[in-house]
Amino acid sequence: MANTYLNFITDEHLLKCIASLHRSYVKTKNDINKPKFYNNKIDTIKLTFDSKFNGIDQEELIDAELLRQIDKSINNFIGTFHEDILGGVVGYEKGNLSGFDIKATDNTLFADIKNKHNTMNSSSAESLFQKLSNYADRYRNEQAKCYWAQILAKGSFNEKWKAIINGKEYSHSRVFKISGDQFYALVTQQSDALFQLYKVLPQAIENYMHTAVQVQNVQEHSAVSHIKSQAEVSGRTILDQITLDNFGYYLGFGRL
Repeated sequence: MANTYLNFITDEHLLKCIASLHRSYVKTKNDINKPKFYNNKIDTIKLTFDSKFNGIDQEELIDAELLRQIDKSINNFIGTFHEDILGGVVGYEKGNLSGFDIKATDNTLFADIKNKHNTMNSSSAESLFQKLSNYADRYRNEQAKCYWAQILAKGSFNEKWKAIINGKEYSHSRVFKISGDQFYALVTQQSDALFQLYKVLPQAIENYMHTAVQVQNVQEHSAVSHIKSQAEVSGRTILDQITLDNFGYYLGFGRL
């Protein structure tokens, strides 16, 4: 398939990665039932202000609340998306539960990709450093370089990862931390590769949504769609329906 979007991966691979991410979005939304959605009580007074002050339609507001609740899962999906994308670059492959996220097929590079720089606690950081060090030592003949890649990093960098974690100093001659832009540049050998991806995504996603790639009758049946249906039957607004579901036992709220 031609490279009309990016020249470091095929159009087919890019659209496949988008399709996989879309399925993950839909599945996660559909996995949230009403009890899960209401688990921490929906602040419908705040949502009322959000709706009125920001001019947001109630349906859009509730969809946004659902996305907020599943934000952690979505961040994980975005990290997987970057793994999928880079796994399609010639000379690289995705780990697929092998202990690394991406590696060079000649074993000269191994990486763990995090979507955000601040998603690890000290124990996770210690474990990751040890894992990367083990790969560097295991493939010393290949002079393997091992990376903690941070897609959303505070700065643009590619440097040795030296850190004090839980009171212990860690360093290795071939263990690095690297920002998302520089990691994309390293893998693709194109300095602006991540920017190129950013620029083509809107059109690629739109094309995906209008092609047979996503015609798998993927329907969204999340808690929110169920609530919307209840509101239509009862004649309540969506916010009133959620308020009744969450606070029907409060004085006066049963009259909604």
